[in-house]
Amino acid sequence: MAATGSTSAAHAFESASTRRYNTILLLVAGLGGLLYGIDVGIIGGALPYLEATSGLTAAQLSVVVAAVLLGSVFSTLFAGLLADWMGRKRLMILSGLTFVLSIPVIALSHGYGPLFSGRLLQGVSAGLVGVVVPLYLAECLGASNRGKGTGIFQWMLTLGIVAAALFGIYFSYRVEAVARAADAATLFHFKDQAWRRIFWVSLPPGALFVLGSLLVTESPRWLFRRGDKERAYAALRRSRSPELAALELEEMEATAHAAEATRGEKIGGKVRDSLLRRKYVIPFVLACVILFCNTATGVNSIIGYNTGILLQSGLNDLYAHWGYVIFTMVNFLITTIGMMLVDRKGRRFLLVLGTSGVIASLLSVGILFKTTESATVDCRTAVQAMVGSGDGLSLRFDQAAASRLLAAAHYVGSAIDDRRASLAIIYSYGDFTAATSYVRSDDRATAPIEITRASCVPTNKVEAFFKDPFANLDAARTAPLKIDKALVGRVPGEAHGWIVALGLYAFMAFYAVGPGVCVWLALSELMPTRIRSNGMSIALVINQLVSTTLAGIFLPFVSRYGYSSMFFLFAGFTLVYLLTAALFLPETKGKTLEEIEAYFEARPAS
Repeated sequence: MAATGSTSAAHAFESASTRRYNTILLLVAGLGGLLYGIDVGIIGGALPYLEATSGLTAAQLSVVVAAVLLGSVFSTLFAGLLADWMGRKRLMILSGLTFVLSIPVIALSHGYGPLFSGRLLQGVSAGLVGVVVPLYLAECLGASNRGKGTGIFQWMLTLGIVAAALFGIYFSYRVEAVARAADAATLFHFKDQAWRRIFWVSLPPGALFVLGSLLVTESPRWLFRRGDKERAYAALRRSRSPELAALELEEMEATAHAAEATRGEKIGGKVRDSLLRRKYVIPFVLACVILFCNTATGVNSIIGYNTGILLQSGLNDLYAHWGYVIFTMVNFLITTIGMMLVDRKGRRFLLVLGTSGVIASLLSVGILFKTTESATVDCRTAVQAMVGSGDGLSLRFDQAAASRLLAAAHYVGSAIDDRRASLAIIYSYGDFTAATSYVRSDDRATAPIEITRASCVPTNKVEAFFKDPFANLDAARTAPLKIDKALVGRVPGEAHGWIVALGLYAFMAFYAVGPGVCVWLALSELMPTRIRSNGMSIALVINQLVSTTLAGIFLPFVSRYGYSSMFFLFAGFTLVYLLTAALFLPETKGKTLEEIEAYFEARPAS
């Protein structure tokens, strides 16, 4: 009896220990997601104040927003190699330290160069986190709770975006109070400090993630591939019962032996079967298409530019920030629902549901913007007349300026009210073209529009080649400033702004319940063990390249073609996403990683 009681106590202790360790794993997953969410979302609250005080052009602001994504591209490209070389745990620690370092670089910056460098460093951290945390979770968690664990990563990612939005709304109230009691110079100074403080308060999550990463073991599958079976089994035992740990270790050995038998030999003690086999090619291509389409929905751009979108839709500064807070809360709450459904309904069902709703929402918002953008007057002749002999232009767009421009264009309609008008200027020097962001005549704290040759013409031939390979750089350096378009448009009322906001909330809800929860699972589950780390890196590089491109062209694109065209473009990409999920994606719910790999090996060619 005593022995039986002792055994029961030991099993109870093991079970409690396993539960505690799984809790730590989920905590680290959550902190990783929180860090990634802050990386993505922090610019949303800071951007209006950065735009108002930095003196950066629309193109420079777009690059600052996109710098996080650009940094992610570079770090994601090498994240798989680093994860294989130094291990998943060490790379998680490195990614957290990189984020911690980026914050003071950004918050203390003055000018475009330092600000870009800090954001780039922040993006490097995001790229590493985006690869290594889902990779680590997929290899450490069992099949029964892998969906939950990766869902927590996405859930806390959305919480990070909510936190960033709350920082923004807090400073929005402070800005409004200062605007009522102080002059324009004081308000300008406060806005300059506001965006810096928003970045400072994002520092603690990075430190917590580093501490959490120190508490977990290395990935059992990484240890197994390194030939350390004893440590791999010990790592499995931390999060599983002895029976399940032994079973998964046997599956790993069986998979390795099967690959060895197929190849017929070993090279250097490592399995080297052909990477062109269907069990590698099909899941890799599927993951790449899904990652491409996932970001081509425009989700990162809509998050990053959300406040500006709502401002242009008709909301004032305070309501636009509140609209962004609600937007992030929708993301957070619906992700909670997605977490509960992902291991019940399955990945494929949620992806089809989510992408269908995303398409409908994007089309609705695009149509709403199309109705207001039709009331636009091109005042380029009047603005061209303002261009000075120095081939530059400084224009403060307020009610008086709006009235003068409309009068010069002989506008006699009533759709555009000079008290609530917007202006975007598209201009060129020789073959190179640029555009300003939208400014509103009812925002007295907005800095003047500044157009200079430096804001449009590249500084060297390498930059010129990537901007326009057929342009003449030497001619552009002396060409006069030409105003191609100066679009004065109607800023609709607040009712219209809240309708647009509802459309964006629907977009976020459908994205959160489907792609938001499932994309990290698809990425980590589809890839076979042998290529998982490097395959995830390549797929995420594609994801980040698309995201960087969209974020970088967003402001110039909407200045030239309007918000409606951008939303219609996002809807087209999402249609490809829907077809891929519905027609080609297998269900991976409840399967071990080895079972998923065997599915692609055995599936007959279609």
